[in-house]
Amino acid sequence: MTARTRYFVIISTLVLTVGVGTGLVAYYVGFPAGAFGKHPGPEELQYIPRDAAVIAYANVQEVMHSDLRQRLHKVLPAGTENGQAELQNLTGINIETDIFRIVACMYPDASAKNTPGEGMVLARGNFDEAKIEALMRDHGAHVEDYKGKRLIVSDTVNVDKPRTFALSFIEPGLVALGTGNVIHAAIDLHNGGDNPQTGTQSVTGNEELMTLVNSLDTGNNAWAVGRFDALTANAKLPANISSQIPAITWFSVATHINGGLRGTLRAETRDEEAANNLRDVVRGFLALGKMSAGARPEMQAMMSSLQLGGDKKTVALSFDVPAAVFDAIGAIHHDAR
Repeated sequence: MTARTRYFVIISTLVLTVGVGTGLVAYYVGFPAGAFGKHPGPEELQYIPRDAAVIAYANVQEVMHSDLRQRLHKVLPAGTENGQAELQNLTGINIETDIFRIVACMYPDASAKNTPGEGMVLARGNFDEAKIEALMRDHGAHVEDYKGKRLIVSDTVNVDKPRTFALSFIEPGLVALGTGNVIHAAIDLHNGGDNPQTGTQSVTGNEELMTLVNSLDTGNNAWAVGRFDALTANAKLPANISSQIPAITWFSVATHINGGLRGTLRAETRDEEAANNLRDVVRGFLALGKMSAGARPEMQAMMSSLQLGGDKKTVALSFDVPAAVFDAIGAIHHDAR
């Protein structure tokens, strides 16, 4: 692994591993208890710039210590959590013991479909700042100062369009990891707070995104919201598939992970016609899935948990997958080895 790709492992590991330690729910992240202030959502949102395309949150302690994650940990192949070990090797950060919760944001690059966008992960927890800096410097990073904050900066991570990976402690117990420009913006927000006159404003002033955040069920421990085009911009979908996707504007997904997995995926469409078209597409996939389930009880239980709903411009798909389904999948995997 080259120096410039190593540091993107940190962000991808935090976002992908947090689901259940395997990437099963890579987009799912959640509210921590008591994290609500004057605006909905966790307090770390105040450090995310207003123009974020996708924001997500994970209650890491609940998810990583959930019964579901423990079940999967026992049956998944060895090496599944290599990314978690790589993160600890590079930074000294142990996801399971050091991080309480994370907030993530993404900014897709509209100028080049083959170029990754920018992003940031804000992790709240207990960190050994000196150890983290020393390990990253051992891997080629250097230290810079930005408006009084110490930044640990890596090499250029994209040859075609230069970007840097940076890490900074925004405040005690809160570390920001991501591309340099977004980290700078987070520090600006920390130093000056919301100031629309200077262009420094957090995502808490983005009414469309915050309306979605406010609509989430606070009983969930995982969610993500954002613009649908941000997910598809770099997906490189074949033209015959992308042309069949109805006009979706916003998405939100909220879930609760414990013994099983339950939650709801919602899509906001451009108009009611697009919503009806999307429901038809989802019904087709559900019918195909139920046919494919055959006589396998674990698959039948999973497909039966999927319920299509919503009205007007909103399409909702709820799910409630019991622990027994994951036990059955684990048994099948064990027998196949």
